[in-house]
Amino acid sequence: MALIRKLPLDLGLNFVGKRGMFLVMSACLMLGSIGLFFTQGLNFGVDFRGGILMEVRTDGPANLADLRSRVSGLGLGEVTLQEFGEPTDVLINIERQEGAQEEQIRAIEVVREALGEGVEIRRQEFVGPKVGDELKQAGLLATLLALAGIGLYIWFRFEWHFSVAALVALAHDVIATIGFFALTQLEFNLATLAAVLTIAGYSINDTVVIFDRVRETLRRYKKLPLVEVLNRALNLTLSRTILTSMTTLLALGALFFFGGAVIQGFTAGLIWGVVIGTYSSVALAVPLLSYMKLRRGGEEDEAEAKGGAAQTS
Repeated sequence: MALIRKLPLDLGLNFVGKRGMFLVMSACLMLGSIGLFFTQGLNFGVDFRGGILMEVRTDGPANLADLRSRVSGLGLGEVTLQEFGEPTDVLINIERQEGAQEEQIRAIEVVREALGEGVEIRRQEFVGPKVGDELKQAGLLATLLALAGIGLYIWFRFEWHFSVAALVALAHDVIATIGFFALTQLEFNLATLAAVLTIAGYSINDTVVIFDRVRETLRRYKKLPLVEVLNRALNLTLSRTILTSMTTLLALGALFFFGGAVIQGFTAGLIWGVVIGTYSSVALAVPLLSYMKLRRGGEEDEAEAKGGAAQTS
């Protein structure tokens, strides 16, 4: 607590002065993420690609090589096995079988027989390709609608200049997160899609706090150059931004290391999102405002007052 109280209110850092460097970094990150998406692709989970998912538990620590040898020769197509949380838990992904639901059920029964006794089937799911395609479309639509809603909110809350800067920063965060999942090949499913939308909400919350201070500083210092005004607003909110991000990362770190494999991909995405969202709020959203002609609060009132005084005289 003593260290927190000693944090300076105004750090005096020149973020906006280095906006060119930050813009180049952000552009490279976005282009790299797009390149990874089209070249390497996402490791879609059963939710999106369709197929059969089985979670099994063995009596002792699972022997993946033995289990893989049992199911790989069953003629079921691509089958992948991986540890899932505890050493006794294994997640089995099976390629979708040709035919109707009966064929999928038959494949589950074949795997169950091959695994034999001593292996408990804890969960089994089947998602058809049509459902997977619909979920992809619905996920993309949900993301676009969320970004559009956030843009409208910023427009009504501030003005269109702020909305444009916020949407660019949010698009940067979403694209960078997609690139993160393409690079790490963590499973991308409905939970990780929820992480992407959560990241957008977290990032815009931080951006709105800084934008509020920008608007307040614009009204207070009408004659200061815009770059100085934006830097002052950023520095006045920086300690709050740092403390919020650090406490959020502490909670997410605990979930990542102790929450188990079920939520590991979700929390990994959130950890990356908090880092990249904090960066975009400070080094992208606000510096972008320096390229726009922002209205200084009170200028219109002063002009109207001068006009009225001239008419009276």
